[in-house]
Amino acid sequence: MEQHRTRTPQRRQPSPPEQAPAVAAGGSGESAAAYPVAVAVAPAVSRPRPRTGQVAPFVLALRRFPNPRLTGIGAGLFAAATMFLLGCLDQLLLDGSEVAYGVLFLPVSALTAFWVRPADLVTAPIGVPIAFAVGVIPIAGGTGGFGGQTMAVVTALAVQAGWLYGGTLVAGLIATVRKIRQMRERRRHQARVAAGQGARRPRP
Repeated sequence: MEQHRTRTPQRRQPSPPEQAPAVAAGGSGESAAAYPVAVAVAPAVSRPRPRTGQVAPFVLALRRFPNPRLTGIGAGLFAAATMFLLGCLDQLLLDGSEVAYGVLFLPVSALTAFWVRPADLVTAPIGVPIAFAVGVIPIAGGTGGFGGQTMAVVTALAVQAGWLYGGTLVAGLIATVRKIRQMRERRRHQARVAAGQGARRPRP
């Protein structure tokens, strides 16, 4: 007679616990459904904001502004040519207005001090008064040859001495601030280099 083979019953392995947390007794199904949504939203909320949003719009506008690096002679030529052109426009449109010319001299002085390269910062306060004198020639209104024109320019410089000193002061302040920042950056760089060399030295 055939004997029936008996198989030992195999125990089933317990299923792994669910990843989602169990819902408490008496709780609604909405809390369980809302939990993964909260988990998915939390990383997005914790992300830091980009740095560009924290910068003021005025600073961003200044960064987009052209920033050339002129030599001392180049900065002087830029200021002189710009002031001569502004003087001609002032004589043509405003009949040689001294106030308009003085007001336009201030931003030109600031740009000259901003655009000169760090090695020639000293030339900015020197070249700006020369540019002011060059730009005064079209609006001086002198007559009687070279001597009369020279006297008219000297008179205009004496009358507009306040604008001349103001523009020179603006250029000097900007050049001084840039020089101080340059010296601080150089010291920081030297300190970092010294710290790096000290770290590389083998200990005895």
